[in-house]
Amino acid sequence: MDLQLKDKHILVTGASGGIGRAIVEALYEEDSKITLHVFKNIEIAKDLLRKLGGEDRLHVVQADLRKEEDVSKMFKSANDEYGRIDGLVANAGIWSPEPKLTSQLSLERWNNIIKVNLTGVFLCVKEFFKNLEKYLEKQASVVLIGSTAGSFGEAGYADYSATKSALMYGLTKTWKNEIIHFAKLGRVNTVAPGWTYTQMAEESLKDEAEVKKILQTIPLRKIASVEDIASSVLFLLSDIASGHISGETLVVAGGMEGRRLFDQKEIDVNFLKKLRKD
Repeated sequence: MDLQLKDKHILVTGASGGIGRAIVEALYEEDSKITLHVFKNIEIAKDLLRKLGGEDRLHVVQADLRKEEDVSKMFKSANDEYGRIDGLVANAGIWSPEPKLTSQLSLERWNNIIKVNLTGVFLCVKEFFKNLEKYLEKQASVVLIGSTAGSFGEAGYADYSATKSALMYGLTKTWKNEIIHFAKLGRVNTVAPGWTYTQMAEESLKDEAEVKKILQTIPLRKIASVEDIASSVLFLLSDIASGHISGETLVVAGGMEGRRLFDQKEIDVNFLKKLRKD
């Protein structure tokens, strides 16, 4: 199926990370025009530009999404480069690798996770809606990035799970009712990855015993690739593929449940070799 994303202008935040990079590469294959947001890793974005070799369809913007002024400038830069922004992928987010029970969780860490994962998304969606108001057309799409931590919770990561749950439930459901004031057929949805082989998760996935414990809760008994997540994002960006879907969360987690489904002897972790190689 042709997703009809050719020449659509898509802004992807957090484009230097594993999932963000995969989304950009998939959009490039669809001949979209892409504004890539980065925070500090500008060189990674430039490397991606060199790899794809299509600077006429790729525009890099550096911004701190915790700052409203930076977000406003980012949207202006995107408009100046390619005009109306048809789709927003709010992918940027952070996660602390060190688990902390709530009794030990510092207010500083809590506030920073909230600012990046929640306030940063709010500022981007706010600016996206204002942008749509300037270019009144029927269609537009927002794809937020949630997490299974937002569905099941995650001990030691109350800060992270709280932000993802807020996006998946309160904000997706609210914003799908607001976007139609600026684009009659505008849609807001969320992709919620489970365990995915990214740089952020790589350390946790080095321990094969730990991987087996994770896979005991997943019917498909494998970890997602970044391409699995990117494909789901493109599906929700596409007006032709998901034009009547709004306010929904698409969980991409291999059927993950909050309970054990398999014994460890039933788990094969050989698929990790391919993911590490890729």
